[in-house]
Amino acid sequence: MPLIPESLHFSEFWLLVGLSFFTSFLTAAIGIGGGSILLAVMAQAIPAGAVIPVHGIVQLGSNVGRAAVLHQSVDRALLGWFVAGSLVGALIGGRIVVTLPVDALRLMLGAFILYSAWGPKFGALARSKKALAMGGLLTTTLTMFVGATGPFVMSMLRAFPLRPVALVATMASCVAAQHLLKVLVFGLLGFAFGPYVPLMALMVGLGFLGTLAGRHILLRVDPKKFTLVLNIVLTLLAVRLIGQALL
Repeated sequence: MPLIPESLHFSEFWLLVGLSFFTSFLTAAIGIGGGSILLAVMAQAIPAGAVIPVHGIVQLGSNVGRAAVLHQSVDRALLGWFVAGSLVGALIGGRIVVTLPVDALRLMLGAFILYSAWGPKFGALARSKKALAMGGLLTTTLTMFVGATGPFVMSMLRAFPLRPVALVATMASCVAAQHLLKVLVFGLLGFAFGPYVPLMALMVGLGFLGTLAGRHILLRVDPKKFTLVLNIVLTLLAVRLIGQALL
């Protein structure tokens, strides 16, 4: 098995491997952002039909590593409700929302994320376990078509009173479950992961090192500064989604 897939240049291969360290570091430090950046770059280098499944494997490995490192801070009750909804979302496979144009989905996601960052705080309904389960169902379905729905998941989890470490840990666990379901679906559909195994293995390995580095910042961050930085990053990701839809 060749180290570098035929569809990738030497420089592109090692750029993606190095970028996996930086994006995992970013996500471990502030909880979000790395997956969306990585997806944007991978879309420029990897054939379109392989971007989402390969990105899914890399993000699965990255989030499993992050959840393992921060496992003591995971809110298992919230995780359980999110996974319950995600299982249903994987089963229905997007038969309902796939009828909407992808750009319409991006607009709705972007608007929701902007509201979660700067609008009035969500009420008790948004902080209910049932709402989180519905969010798991929706985002697991959407991720098959939109790609990285991490900002949407983060926006839902922020409605709950979690400290920064618990928020990042629970977020990683939820997204890991989501990517696992997505990868299983692509596997059942017959996607050939083989040519990308060396790339994915190196990206997961460097990503774990990035997680270890970012964890040190997360454990020392002031909650108020964490919230401000998170809002800024969420805003940038939301603007990117809206820009993709409009352009």
